[in-house]
Amino acid sequence: MISVNHLWVSFGSFDLLKDISFVINQRDRIGLVGNNGAGKSTLLKILSGECQPSSGSISRPSNLTTGYLPQSMKISDERTLREEAWLAFPDVLALEEKMAFLEHQIARRIDHESEEYQRLIHQLAEVIEQYELLEGSSVHAIIERTLMGLGFSSSDMNRSTKEFSGGWRMRIELAKILLRRPMLLLLDEPTNHLDIESIQWLEDFLAGYSGALVVVSHDKLFLDRVTQRTFEISLGRLYDYNVNYSAYVALRQTQQEQQMRTFRNQQKMIADTEKFIERFRYKATKASQVQSRIKQLEKLERIEIDPEDTSHIHIRFPQPLPSGRIVVRLKNVSKSYGEKVVLNKINLTIEKGEKIAFVGKNGEGKTTLARILMNELNHEGEVIYGHQVRTGYYAQNQDELLQEEETVFDTLDKVAAGEIRAKLRDILGAFLFKGEDIHKKVKTLSGGEKARLAIARLLLEPYNFLILDEPTNHLDMRSKEILKQALLNFEGTLVIISHDRDFLDNLVTKVYEFTNKNIKEFTGSIYDFLQKKKIESLKALEIKDLSLDLPENNIKKQWYEGKKEKDRIIRKSRQYIKNLEERIEKLEKELNRLTGIIASEEERKKFSHPDEPFVLYQKTQEEINHSLKEWEKASEELEQLLKKEG
Repeated sequence: MISVNHLWVSFGSFDLLKDISFVINQRDRIGLVGNNGAGKSTLLKILSGECQPSSGSISRPSNLTTGYLPQSMKISDERTLREEAWLAFPDVLALEEKMAFLEHQIARRIDHESEEYQRLIHQLAEVIEQYELLEGSSVHAIIERTLMGLGFSSSDMNRSTKEFSGGWRMRIELAKILLRRPMLLLLDEPTNHLDIESIQWLEDFLAGYSGALVVVSHDKLFLDRVTQRTFEISLGRLYDYNVNYSAYVALRQTQQEQQMRTFRNQQKMIADTEKFIERFRYKATKASQVQSRIKQLEKLERIEIDPEDTSHIHIRFPQPLPSGRIVVRLKNVSKSYGEKVVLNKINLTIEKGEKIAFVGKNGEGKTTLARILMNELNHEGEVIYGHQVRTGYYAQNQDELLQEEETVFDTLDKVAAGEIRAKLRDILGAFLFKGEDIHKKVKTLSGGEKARLAIARLLLEPYNFLILDEPTNHLDMRSKEILKQALLNFEGTLVIISHDRDFLDNLVTKVYEFTNKNIKEFTGSIYDFLQKKKIESLKALEIKDLSLDLPENNIKKQWYEGKKEKDRIIRKSRQYIKNLEERIEKLEKELNRLTGIIASEEERKKFSHPDEPFVLYQKTQEEINHSLKEWEKASEELEQLLKKEG
């Protein structure tokens, strides 16, 4: 499908990628991994055609279609969500416009026997046939299924894209790419702005995707579930492993151990050889042997070891002053944006030393509550901080707040004070800024490097209460592990907003789920939370001993009867939606039949009037559109019912 041959990418005297060659096959599922700044995003841009290599060649079929999702992009604010998604189907859109134009022209004419009229009829027949070949009548439903799978609701469809945050805009672009169904998907950190449910939907979508996939991601579970081949970029070289991420990690560790043993043996051999040369350099009887050893060293291919692979980095936060037992207490906190209520009477107490995760769908109020905790938003209710609480906040756009013209070192030096200034190089080294890296300007850093720098800056002050909003976005595996270890060692209080299941595992001991304008507390790890969610939803259906005539059981009985009625409405709603889907399917088959009739002059002659097939076609299309609107309305009502049920 794609063949990359001896590819080099150089910046002056620095080689980012060195003599890389590989082949991507039609159904490959490839995870692209490596440290931040290793060249992963650059390689994706080259594969997409956005960038050109310094040398080398890329062979691709002339008909290859590619979908590329970068880490950041701009989306037009001139369209609604539905209109933006429709851009994924430019051919269908063009045909719809052409159909509307031709139908209007035909409706105006009365010269049904003229050549011009027949020419218009033939043109419309051809356009309808092309439209059906592209499954144009199904596009509305396909768009809605994809957008709703990525977390949008039916009520979002006609909202302007300018109303959505940056994370939701990335979802819009991802939806457009998935809807195009390209032969090659190139995704750069697609899970950064997705919640857990949307990630699971994307995993299911990619499982049934028929093209090739190359994905950069810091989510280990996501990589394990969607890939079966791993490319590692290290020191400019590309290593190809025909296994998923977890198997690659185990295999890579074994290879690194072998490589280290070989490296040490080679270093010993070099040292012994140099010692021999130095010892016998001026002895005539050993001249030939000395020259032989010198040539041997000159021809020797030196084994390279990634310096980061052999280092052991540990970082500890500056130990903060202890806070009071109660860090913060919220009483009846509510927040609305206009008429939209996001949080409704939240009551929450966070105690000293707790490590808490805020989880839930995007748009449920996690970031809003974090900003309320930071006194960044007006709200109703009380936020009461405890004794001696010092709060540090990492926002999702924290890396965007860095000064582009400053160097890495100056970024920290500007905010550091006192004795901590003597440790700036240690802090930067702990976050993988070494040697000349500290003199780079911020504007030259990759997304992951900026994120690491922003986190390092946060750690300069001894906060005892940290609120981190998606801190792992743009961090590679190694940087995530460094941050996670630092947070495990942190002796203060911690709130993390994250969708990264692996990062949260063993780090948090309490989970708050944001749903339906409120929060729900779960004690335990993130995996305990996921398991409890499933068990809880099953137990809710298992109300026993309802026949006992006790006041508490009468309450249960009333609840149960109410639930039975809700379940009946939900079942009826689902059946109605199913009936609509079956009706739409029958109408689409009828539309296909009429398309065949319109395309055949012989078939059209069987009707009493030449316009009749077109009238029937238009009527059937209108019925499909009406049924799709009913389906959309019913789906939205069911969605609201299920939210109340949850």
